[in-house]
Amino acid sequence: MAKVEWSAGIDSVSGALSKPSKSGQHSCTKMLLGTHRVAATQSSDCNRLYLRKKTKRSTPVTENEIGARARFTAVRAAVKARSKNLSTISADQAAFEAQKNLADGKTTFNAYLWQVCGEEYDAQH
Repeated sequence: MAKVEWSAGIDSVSGALSKPSKSGQHSCTKMLLGTHRVAATQSSDCNRLYLRKKTKRSTPVTENEIGARARFTAVRAAVKARSKNLSTISADQAAFEAQKNLADGKTTFNAYLWQVCGEEYDAQH
């Protein structure tokens, strides 16, 4: 991964800048991929450039990875449900405003919900 600054006049690029050739004499196995992050973030670095090889994974998925994937899926579903739950939204917004200006407070409501739902998931598991 690399941080990228594009030429003057180009703010962002998103997508493949070069793709591997599927046929022909010269078959390259690498892909140059530019991404632009549009989701809310605390970082000002939103352009990335990746060089991806056209290979399969060399190691099996570990138990830690499976657990992290399960946690992410569960927390994502909980955040989505909680953000639309009218019975808790007022209390959540009040708690978010109270912690927003603290040193370790979350500055976006979505980040706050991810923290709360993540802590709930961790307490249950």
